[in-house]
Amino acid sequence: MSIVQESFNLGYIIYTMLPHKDQFSGCLVGQCLGDALGFVVEGFSPEACRRYVEDILKTERAGEFGRWPFPFGQYSDDSQLARELLQSYVACKKFDPADYAERIKLIFAEKRIVGFGYSTKEAAKRLSQGISWEESGTPAPSAGNGSAMRAAPVGLFFFDNPQILIQAAHNQGRITHKDPRSSAGAVAISGAVALVLQEKTINPDSFLSTLADWSGTIDPGFASKLKKLIQWLFLPPEEAVTLISKAGLDADYVDDDEWKGISAFVISSVLWSLYAFLRSPDDYWETICTAIEVGGDVDTTAAMAGAISGAYLGIGAIPSHLLRFLTDRKTWGFDELVELAHQCYEIRMQDVQ
Repeated sequence: MSIVQESFNLGYIIYTMLPHKDQFSGCLVGQCLGDALGFVVEGFSPEACRRYVEDILKTERAGEFGRWPFPFGQYSDDSQLARELLQSYVACKKFDPADYAERIKLIFAEKRIVGFGYSTKEAAKRLSQGISWEESGTPAPSAGNGSAMRAAPVGLFFFDNPQILIQAAHNQGRITHKDPRSSAGAVAISGAVALVLQEKTINPDSFLSTLADWSGTIDPGFASKLKKLIQWLFLPPEEAVTLISKAGLDADYVDDDEWKGISAFVISSVLWSLYAFLRSPDDYWETICTAIEVGGDVDTTAAMAGAISGAYLGIGAIPSHLLRFLTDRKTWGFDELVELAHQCYEIRMQDVQ
């Protein structure tokens, strides 16, 4: 990779390195596989998820069973909506929030969605009623991770322009979630993808500080939790999860579900995904195992962590024997996902040459 330009945005000097297309496909496929692996035990207790990791994932038995009525390899709404975002970009050859909102509306209306959050479902209903994408999002204090779980492609689109990345992450997020914490989470995940596309080695302090600065333009409180994560990275998972699972929770947060482990609250789930990646940035599989082992909303944490890891390491670092299982009810398997990611790459590279 070579330096192609300098970008002066938000006070940063960013030396933009051209990523390679295997990082784009690694991002999408890494998300889908992480999602599929976590989907098997989504909502399970920490104890059950720990056994799943130790007895199944770490003994090379992954793929032996799925989650009824789906076979192993089915990924959920997290990756379906990230894929729809990529499809929108390829079709429009740009990020178009109105087109993306239409796709969110249709995937719900056509009952193609696999698992969903309440806020996203309600937003899709409002879109179907003719409410514009600028007004369709569920208002605060509902701050779920639906905006962040699908935001990784924004990092592919705008890896060289933080200012546009922040606005795009916010816009795609507010289609379903108006709470600024949800948008800040989307900035953190898409920003992480943008950073790893250009960095050969990861310095956790500067990595998280940059993400805090970017997400802080949307929600300063979210940024403060990202800065705390710098210290929590040194804790083992069983200690870190106690702090991360409670990060940012207050009396205003609306959560209809009782989660054990990491909940669907955007701050804790994004922080845990970043923790999982930064604990083992050179090992996709270990990242996924860490994302899942603490229980809770583990399809989402593994999807977000998998997207970042796949973008950093490339598709070659993802276990190839599991990729043939990827499916969305017998559509959008491995080959189609790779082709979509590569189409996005070709369009994106035309903009920087």
